[in-house]
Amino acid sequence: MTPMERVLTTLSHEEPDRVPLFLLLTTQGAKEFNVSIEEYFSNPEMVAQGQIKMQHKYGHDCYYPFYYASLEMEAWGSNSIFYPDGPPNSGRPILRDFQDIVSLEAPDVFESLQLQKVLKTTEIIKEHAGEDIPIIGVVMSPFSLPTMQMGFGNYLDLIYEQPDIFNELMRINEQFCIQWANAQIESGATAICYFDPVSSSTIIPPELYRDTGFKVAKRTIFRINGPTATHMASGRCLPIINDIAETGTAVICTSVLEDLAEMKAVCKGKMTVLGNLNGLEMRHWTRQETEDHVKDAIQKAATGGGYIISDNHGEIPYPVPSEVLKSVSEYVEKWGRYR
Repeated sequence: MTPMERVLTTLSHEEPDRVPLFLLLTTQGAKEFNVSIEEYFSNPEMVAQGQIKMQHKYGHDCYYPFYYASLEMEAWGSNSIFYPDGPPNSGRPILRDFQDIVSLEAPDVFESLQLQKVLKTTEIIKEHAGEDIPIIGVVMSPFSLPTMQMGFGNYLDLIYEQPDIFNELMRINEQFCIQWANAQIESGATAICYFDPVSSSTIIPPELYRDTGFKVAKRTIFRINGPTATHMASGRCLPIINDIAETGTAVICTSVLEDLAEMKAVCKGKMTVLGNLNGLEMRHWTRQETEDHVKDAIQKAATGGGYIISDNHGEIPYPVPSEVLKSVSEYVEKWGRYR
């Protein structure tokens, strides 16, 4: 099977030739060219070639043209702070006061030079991949984006104290998110990863999610012109799993903090499960530990399809050795065969 056939089969809750493997590699691409992370992400052609090189090197089942989360904030007028061995962080907040939201306007995706780099990368990969390998685009959810727009503490105050202004911010962010997601699909992305960590039960109570992030996700995902995968970026989601299914998403990523077998059981026939290898611990795995973790995940979740093995955060940390990634791929091939 091609990677696309493999993934589509498991999304249909049937068993392909083997369990699909998504190595969600971003900053790792800089190692392929022996350049800094900042230089790597300055060049959309290099990022595209990095994705192609890494897919060829490790044999996983997707391309991941995602740069870094704060790239979206650069489109809003903020900046990113780069580090030598990890993903960039968002710089100064653009919203210093709740009243700033009243005059806030969403940026036009097609006028942002930064976002255009991602679209260019996606186009190059699509030209190379055709229909054989899925390309996974990424958006920050409208509900989670404000942690970068205004800071986490201020955002929680907004949710609890100013519901009308909160709703206005969601309207603006939804407009941006939908345009950004659909622009990536038009450029060749097969599906969109909807990153929504603030919605996770690790961050907010389930009842608050149902009043806020859930409604935002339903409205937004409905208007994205392709399938979506909801990712809580290591956060728990079992307490709200039935609500997440109602948003229309096709895939849910489970945290390493949750029981993979339980997650697979409650999602059976409703959503495909993605996860949940521990990316942080992966930095120090021996070959035996790698095999044990891969084998355990496959035994817990692979039966009947509906499972993609991956890390639990949505981004493999930069310090994870190439040898570990090769071993993950090797042991998925060994233990993930259905026939």
